[in-house]
Amino acid sequence: MSTITQQAAEISAASATHLPAEIAQVFADEQRRWRERGEPSGIVGAGDRLEEFTLADAAGAPVTLGELVADGPAVIVFYRGGWCPYCNLALRTYQRELLPLLDRYNARLVAVSPQSPDQSLSTAEKAELSFTVLSDTGSRLAHDVGIAFQPAEEVLAAQRALGLDLKQVNDAGSAELPMPTVLIVDNERTVRFADTHADYTARTEVAAIIDALDGLADV
Repeated sequence: MSTITQQAAEISAASATHLPAEIAQVFADEQRRWRERGEPSGIVGAGDRLEEFTLADAAGAPVTLGELVADGPAVIVFYRGGWCPYCNLALRTYQRELLPLLDRYNARLVAVSPQSPDQSLSTAEKAELSFTVLSDTGSRLAHDVGIAFQPAEEVLAAQRALGLDLKQVNDAGSAELPMPTVLIVDNERTVRFADTHADYTARTEVAAIIDALDGLADV
C-alpha cells in the first residue's frame, strides 16, 4: 500500500499539469519558501503540557481536551480544511489505516481545522470519517501550540481565483491556517509526540503514529 508521501507526490504531479500555469507557480513558490524556512520556533513539542481547551464538533457541540484524554491518549490531527487535497488524503488514510488500530491503545483520534462546524461536517461526510472533527475558531488553538500562520496575499489571491475564499470557509472569518501537525497527548494533557510539517504537502505517516503509541504503551 502506498504511503501518504507517495500519494501526495501523485497529487502534486497532477496539480502541476491541471492548474493554470501561473497559479501552479504561486503554489510551488509557496511550498519552496516553506521548505527553505522550515518550522518556526515556539512550536509545541514532546514534554509540553497543553492547557484545557473547548472546541465545537461538526454538530456544534462542545468537546474539551479533558474529554478527549479521559480514557487514554488522544491523537490530534491539525489540518488546513476539507478543500485541501493533501488533508483529505491524510484524513482518509487515518480513517482506513490508523483508526482500526487505536482500540489496542485505548486512544481517540480527532481532527482539528479552522473551518466552521458546517464546513467540518461537510469534510467528515465527504471523506466518510467516523472520528471526531473539531472547529478551531480563529485558529486559537493552533496559535496556542505555535503552528498558526497567515498565507501570503498572492497565495490567497490564487486560491480565490480557484473559487476558494478562506474567510468564507473558516470560522470567525479568518484566513489563518495551521501547519499540518499530529500531536499525541496523554491523560495528563502532556504532549508525548509532536510532528509538524512546514511544507503543507507533507503529512505524518501512520507508521510513525503507531510507533509513538507503542512507545507510550511501553512506559
